[in-house]
Amino acid sequence: MFLRTIEPAEAEGEVASIYANELASMGRVMQATQCWSARPDILAPVERLLHQIRDGFSLGLINFRLITLVAAKHVPSSYCSYVYFKALSGMIGREQTLAVHRDFRNAGLTEQQIAMLAYAEQITIDASRISKADIDHLRTVGFTDVNIADIALAASFRNFMSRYFDAVGAEAEPDFLDDDLRVRAELPVARAD
Repeated sequence: MFLRTIEPAEAEGEVASIYANELASMGRVMQATQCWSARPDILAPVERLLHQIRDGFSLGLINFRLITLVAAKHVPSSYCSYVYFKALSGMIGREQTLAVHRDFRNAGLTEQQIAMLAYAEQITIDASRISKADIDHLRTVGFTDVNIADIALAASFRNFMSRYFDAVGAEAEPDFLDDDLRVRAELPVARAD
């Protein structure tokens, strides 16, 4: 990490509480969490917003993670690609996750999931090019306005998070790295020194 952040042993108050929750659930404080402590007043609101978007996501956790993986690829973000590749692999299988990462349009997903991911991809690449016709297409394949808002929130929030992680030098923890070096080489983006 490029910035000085609050170490778990130094944490107090709300930062200590957030760290303790992550230690209890994951056995460690991720750099993705710790990096926000360079601005401790921002850590809690960011965590709350992440949980509010993810936990209330109208299309379920798998679709939230699919969106996150596709957005991370196109940001591009090594950290989020590694983390969400691992998380999604545990839910839909490693080979399916690899297929999604390589080309979601030909990964055996539903028409609705492909439309969802194409929208998330466009948000990440250039949201200014999204038109009413794109939204109408999402409605045609069965998404409600709440679903569409959730897709936009998940992709936009991942863009924000991923760009911040890279900007401050957060690095994926070793246990998020795939065991296969060839697969691992597909996911990261070289960092300029």
